[in-house]
Amino acid sequence: MKKKIGLFSLVTVLLTTSLIGCGAQKASTTPQKESATEASIELNISAAASLKEALTDIQDEYKKTAPNVTLTVNYGASGSLQQQIEQGAPCDIFISAGQSQMKALDSKSLLLENTKKDLVKNDLVLVGPKDTTISGLSDLTSDKVKKIAVGEPKSVPAGQYADEVFTKLGIKDSISSKLVFAKDVKEVLAWSTSGNAEVGFVYKSDALSSKDAKIIETIAEDKHSPITYPIGIIKASKNADAAKAFEDFLFTDTCKKIFEKYGYGIA
Repeated sequence: MKKKIGLFSLVTVLLTTSLIGCGAQKASTTPQKESATEASIELNISAAASLKEALTDIQDEYKKTAPNVTLTVNYGASGSLQQQIEQGAPCDIFISAGQSQMKALDSKSLLLENTKKDLVKNDLVLVGPKDTTISGLSDLTSDKVKKIAVGEPKSVPAGQYADEVFTKLGIKDSISSKLVFAKDVKEVLAWSTSGNAEVGFVYKSDALSSKDAKIIETIAEDKHSPITYPIGIIKASKNADAAKAFEDFLFTDTCKKIFEKYGYGIA
């Protein structure tokens, strides 16, 4: 009888130990699943339309470094993106093609402190279709040019730079009737290469990305404000640490090479 009781007790102990072990295993796996879910991050980036090609390559590279981070990029005219952010659109990082848009957000305390930096610089170029006979800025006032495509100066930095060029050259009044305004530089490029306009003003990076565009003239830097692309993290970001990590990545040699590939200079 004692032997039977002893055997029964042994079986009970073994079963109890097994159940406790299973419970402990379940408890240890649950937090791991929760941790994996928490590690998945989406960063919303508002970026100037001209950055699309370079950022597409950078997205691929960043996926190798941070596979748990999804980059969702909203491309558009810098002024329009600025307004969207001011109105509360979800955004973690803003990359503008002009300083004024970033300064506007900073003046309203919408940027995270010490995150505003100059990322890259660009050149303004006069472009046309591959078979254009236009030779340079001097042709803008001639009968050769009937339409000049530019970005809307109030919302498109490239349009603002072009406006500065016209003022500097003293031709603004004489060509005003030829100007056609686009919502962003990508639209200017499309009009300038499709025949909707004889010429247009875009960034060098845009022209180099198009097989249909010919760079007629690179505009001298003394004819417009410096073209730098600032970056900043939005104060309302719910993923500020992840946003800072991506901002830091944009300044690595890997990204510098990508920017240079698409015609950007390092600011």
